[in-house]
Amino acid sequence: MSSIQSALTAIDNLVWGPPLLILLVGTGVYLTLRLGLLQLVRLPFALKLVFGRDQGQGKQGDVSSFGALCTALSATIGTGNIVGVATAIKLGGPGALFWMWMAALFGMATKYAECLLAVKYRQLDSNGQMAGGPMYYLEKGLGSRWLAKLFALFGIGVAFFGIGTFPQVNAISDAMSLSFSVPREATAVVLTLLVALVTLGGIKSISSVASKVVPFMALFYIAACLGVLVNSAGALPDAIALVVGSAFSGHAATGGFVGASIMLAIQSGVARGVFSNESGLGSAPIAAAAAKTDSCVEQGLVSMTGTFIDTLIICTMTGLTLVVTGVWSGDLSGAAMTSAAFAQGLDAHLGQYLVSIGLLFFAFTTILGWNYYGERCTHYLFGTRAIKPYRFIYLGLVAGGAFLHLDMIWLLADIVNGLMAVPNLIGLIGLRHVVIAETRAYFKRGSDSEAEPEPQTA
Repeated sequence: MSSIQSALTAIDNLVWGPPLLILLVGTGVYLTLRLGLLQLVRLPFALKLVFGRDQGQGKQGDVSSFGALCTALSATIGTGNIVGVATAIKLGGPGALFWMWMAALFGMATKYAECLLAVKYRQLDSNGQMAGGPMYYLEKGLGSRWLAKLFALFGIGVAFFGIGTFPQVNAISDAMSLSFSVPREATAVVLTLLVALVTLGGIKSISSVASKVVPFMALFYIAACLGVLVNSAGALPDAIALVVGSAFSGHAATGGFVGASIMLAIQSGVARGVFSNESGLGSAPIAAAAAKTDSCVEQGLVSMTGTFIDTLIICTMTGLTLVVTGVWSGDLSGAAMTSAAFAQGLDAHLGQYLVSIGLLFFAFTTILGWNYYGERCTHYLFGTRAIKPYRFIYLGLVAGGAFLHLDMIWLLADIVNGLMAVPNLIGLIGLRHVVIAETRAYFKRGSDSEAEPEPQTA
């Protein structure tokens, strides 16, 4: 087992080396500058679109813009927000949280661009459903069918072996076992049945469940984190100073933590941040393409709020909870570390239950969202006839994910995530002028009319 883990670690370090980190962050920085800090300047307008009354009535698409956002959030708000943040801070120190913030800030511009392109280049499939995402803008926009196929292949890999199954199922199984003494076998059976019941209904069923569960669980978890932070308010300024300071010093001067290099803090923060919010991976555009909208720019704005909610709010809550309680410098890791933080910050029993319940719902919805992503990639590569076999394989992996080792799972997830990001980022760079032109045209029309821009036909 150790030799396999060592080999996976070497591959992971190669995939997530400086070239990919530069490509990920660099794409976000470039788009941020060329779009005029759109993720900051237009954030109020984007939030207005998310919570506005117009949810696509009479417009082409499968689900509302809010439903598409919740579907994307169902796939992003998962173990990365609870276990992933703990893993990042364990590996890279509190400074990793700072680099998660930076990756998310620039990642909002990346998420905007990829979801804009998804709507612009989407098309109806043979079943009358919207089909879109990097596969389609790589083929139709960039003119590279082989890159589109490569992305779809990696997308299936992420659904099967990365974010979609193993980390989520393993986290749920750990939480249920530790908090409620539920055997892994029982968790695997019940979870597999629930996933089957929802996913067989396709995007509309997944969106319906996500639209109800995701907002409730996000508010529930944020409230729990705020409870810890309020109880530890006196330690909060020092915790924030430690996060920012150790991001540049490469070490943390507390407890027995040996320290981590600046590069390890950056690598851990960016990798875990991308794992959580998926900016640049190309997953969210698949959900965005199903939205009922006639404006690619508006859907891009709606979709970029997903990164804001996922990382800059929820991951920040988890990270600060871990730092203010001091559990990050102990011997615990993963969900056990986060549970210890809530137990110390709130109540020994209540804290553990809160984390377990949060993991249960967050991870469950992530499994649902990634089922849809992988299915769309399968449809692109192999057609409608391959969807049923894909679903059975996916359910089988969900059933078996409860019995794998956590470290191995994170390594596999990291590797396939990185591979998936490469063709998508190439597409974003190649189509950057389309993104910039669509954005300028949309807001120029609004400026000319001295009113909020009207929806633009994609």
